[in-house]
Amino acid sequence: MTIPAYRVGVRTIDWVNDAVEIIDQTALPDELRTLRLSTVEEMVDAIRRLAVRGAPALGVAGALGVALAARQHPDDPEQRARAVAAVETARPTAVNLARGARRAARRLPEGPDAVLAEALLVRDEEIASSEAQGRLGADLVASMCDGPVRVLTHCNTGALAAVVGGTGLSVVAELHRRGSLREVIASETRPLLQGARLTAWELGRLGIPFRVAVDGAGAFLMSRGEVDAVIVGADRICANGDVVNKVGTFAHALGARRAGIPFLVVAPESTVDPDTPDGGAVEIEDRGADEVLAFRGARTAPAGAAAVNPAFDVTPADLVTAIVTDQRVITPPVVG
Repeated sequence: MTIPAYRVGVRTIDWVNDAVEIIDQTALPDELRTLRLSTVEEMVDAIRRLAVRGAPALGVAGALGVALAARQHPDDPEQRARAVAAVETARPTAVNLARGARRAARRLPEGPDAVLAEALLVRDEEIASSEAQGRLGADLVASMCDGPVRVLTHCNTGALAAVVGGTGLSVVAELHRRGSLREVIASETRPLLQGARLTAWELGRLGIPFRVAVDGAGAFLMSRGEVDAVIVGADRICANGDVVNKVGTFAHALGARRAGIPFLVVAPESTVDPDTPDGGAVEIEDRGADEVLAFRGARTAPAGAAAVNPAFDVTPADLVTAIVTDQRVITPPVVG
């Protein structure tokens, strides 16, 4: 079987010989480092410090974290429950993490092997989901834009955010495979540079032409006609079509609306959250001042400076052209 280009490479997260193995995304692009996580505590730490990140990957991490809990505390229900809760709440905004943990936890009465089987099913579903998103998204872009297209991305929506393939970047890779992509502009994604560090690294490995731009340049580049479509991911899609994603997404949506170009959100069906009515009901993670006031341990702001650091923002549904999942194309506000 021919493997699509965006499937080639190391899995971001997987179960290997009774432990979880992940790519340590904090080490990229300098080093491709694999971490082996054998305890719930190690998994929670990896999630919190963004060694593993991205909504689909976090869903798998949640499920595999519960599998670790089932093995770590097989005869202590109270300890096991605390461990499961720690995994489920390691980060508050992305719906996939808690959803993956809860799904695996439903199998706890059946024993550790049943929990692991459910977690591996979550993993396999995300792999299949990435391929479906790529196909549906590329078809949609082709119907909206004359190719080859120039795409602006935000944060990282590739294999690193999933298991393989990705969400938004799976669409980009499929367009490239079809000969329908001219280039990608990867916004750097302040303050932790997931676009400049991770997306640029993935695009380079895939042989896709790209340039990195500062986040604030996005709307101006759109206004100059240098972008044909904006393609982003999502950490939660609310019942009314509001999209919660990496901070900076809202600004790109405003720029796209002004420029009259499509603003497309690509995410698995598991990211759609019909139980959350709108973006105002979502807890937005604040990651603290250090990420804004310093970089890689070096202070960049004067002593005494304060910071505000929301990790995500909310793009209102009326700015979203379409949402692409692995199952359908949604035009907000019709989501549920």
